Amino acid sequence: MPEQIGIVVSTYNSNITNRLLEGAKETLAKADWSFEVTQVPGAWELPLAATWFAEKSEVAGVVTLGAVIRGETTHDQHINRAVSNALMDLMVRTGKPIGFGLLTCNTLEQAIHRAGGNVGNKGVETAEAVLAMLTAKH
Repeated sequence: MPEQIGIVVSTYNSNITNRLLEGAKETLAKADWSFEVTQVPGAWELPLAATWFAEKSEVAGVVTLGAVIRGETTHDQHINRAVSNALMDLMVRTGKPIGFGLLTCNTLEQAIHRAGGNVGNKGVETAEAVLAMLTAKH
């Protein structure tokens, strides 16, 4: 079976994550990579779904996309740290690139700017990073 890229996207803050997803899909399609998308409820679930993809022999790498926006408590910090650590561990354990496209913003405005606004689209950048690592590996 030909290699493909897995994309895991959180549906929480979907007004942001849908923009990230579109950017990632366009980037992978432009590079002639096939991909499969799985949606998860929130950022917390990204590592588990990324693991499901990474453990498939036909999956060369995984793009993870989500948006955590700071609230009134430190909940966002705990989620962000746990997810980033889990994804890094998965990448090292499997030897497959796992793109970190989890926005960790203080405000909704910051997230909008990173999802196709004046700071670019982090979905595009995350897909490009996975593709660059696949090139470096071969």
